[in-house]
Amino acid sequence: MLIDDFSGKNLVSMLGTPWRSVSDQVMGGISEVSVTQDMIDGRCCVRLTGDVCLENQGGFIQAALELAPAGDTLDASAYAGVRLIVRGNNEKYSVHLRTPDNVRPWQSYRAHFIAAAEWKTIDLPFAVFIPHRLDVPLDVTRLRRIGLVAIGRAFRADLAVSELRFYRAS
Repeated sequence: MLIDDFSGKNLVSMLGTPWRSVSDQVMGGISEVSVTQDMIDGRCCVRLTGDVCLENQGGFIQAALELAPAGDTLDASAYAGVRLIVRGNNEKYSVHLRTPDNVRPWQSYRAHFIAAAEWKTIDLPFAVFIPHRLDVPLDVTRLRRIGLVAIGRAFRADLAVSELRFYRAS
């Protein structure tokens, strides 16, 4: 199931929902974020750039996408996980999933990957997503949001994603 190939206009996903930028500034941090549509090596992509800063209890920037209209959820139980085609600056990034069980802003289900300097396909099975600050297991029948995240340490983020989808097991 294709979530986005970033060929549309104005960072509106294939699902019809817009990508948006989020940073730790919502809680007093000072990290700077930019989420743009770009063309790299002939590929349309979303690009998450910025400086992740730890001052003022900060430490993240994110490109976030609602997977369904407000208040709704998406059932991804027919799929095995999240597939991304990524390129970056050899840093560690995360995919965060949210469900209605995430009642606090800091709660999510997280999986990590390295974005190499050349385009690479990354598969993140749902089984590798770890609950962060909640005890409820991931319910893939009720996905609400997905985020591409630079988090947890001070660094310059530069992540490009040319395709994002849920994939089926082989």
